[in-house]
Amino acid sequence: MKRILLSLAVSLVAAGSFGSVAHADGCPPPADHASELTDLFDLARRAPNDRAGREVSDRMWRVWLRAPDEAAQEVLDRGMRRRDSYDFVGAYEDFDRLAEYCPDYAEGFNQRAYIHYLREDYDKALVDLDIALGLSPTHVAAQSGRALTLMQLGRIPEARTQLLEALANNPWLSERFLLADGGPLAPVGEEL
Repeated sequence: MKRILLSLAVSLVAAGSFGSVAHADGCPPPADHASELTDLFDLARRAPNDRAGREVSDRMWRVWLRAPDEAAQEVLDRGMRRRDSYDFVGAYEDFDRLAEYCPDYAEGFNQRAYIHYLREDYDKALVDLDIALGLSPTHVAAQSGRALTLMQLGRIPEARTQLLEALANNPWLSERFLLADGGPLAPVGEEL
């Protein structure tokens, strides 16, 4: 009986700290989506117009937003809803939980970085973006987020390089206009 009560107590603590009963062995490793993303990068490069490019970009997001398990997906989705309703404190708490529960899942760090960015805490955003890119080096959204963060920190050459890397895989990112003549990341010395 004591063992049953202890097991129930552990389950309740896990549910309270993560939002649902967490797996005893933690978050499973994220699925390998590399070939699916490579195909999407190829589609983006061949997209004939902005509309087609945005559709491919949306498909990329659907890949990145696939959490490793149901519990992680629930926390990610709740954090996204909170973020979208401007509850940045609640969203941060969810993304922080997700990053702790699934330390190998890049999107937890990418989303937490976005909350740091919205709070204008660019140094913390950069740390999380570096972790996300360490886990998923071709995560185009994290790459473009890192470019924006570097730009806010005044590290313009690094920001330009990072954005060009993101655009190599998805030339339809809205951030591409930052590289246009007169833009904040426009190549130096190329304006007329």
